[in-house]
Amino acid sequence: MSESDCPSIEVRIERLPEARDLDLPTYATEGSSGLDLFAAVDADLTINPGERKLTPTGIRIAVPPGYEAQIRPRSGLALKHGISMVNTPGTIDSDYRGPVQVIVINQGSQPYTIRRGDRIAQMVICPVVRARLVECDDLPETARGDGGFGHTGFRG
Repeated sequence: MSESDCPSIEVRIERLPEARDLDLPTYATEGSSGLDLFAAVDADLTINPGERKLTPTGIRIAVPPGYEAQIRPRSGLALKHGISMVNTPGTIDSDYRGPVQVIVINQGSQPYTIRRGDRIAQMVICPVVRARLVECDDLPETARGDGGFGHTGFRG
């Protein structure tokens, strides 16, 4: 499927003054689901093992009603360096207009340094369904019932 085959929506974006020299979020490949977000740090930002830091991206966005922007970790950073996000995915609601920032955590064993312009996360635009909660006295039964937390077993 090519990019022109995918449904699309318009998302307005503002590049903040501190990010005028940085690229806007981009899809790395034609099949990418997420837009790469870039670090808009003024100076190198070192995150020690177990530490978390709020990392600016230098943008603000206007997500259309009926959608959200999900901010997700980058798998390469997670695998190679143990870099992830504390709240993943982070959600940007359609009525939020503040700067997009990423809470980065170092779950690795070595300090990790974020440099200006580094790809630090990805942003996926997703539709949202609003639930109408209906209070009741009991729920319909299922074969699974209330089993959870590994109740289906493990390989082996």
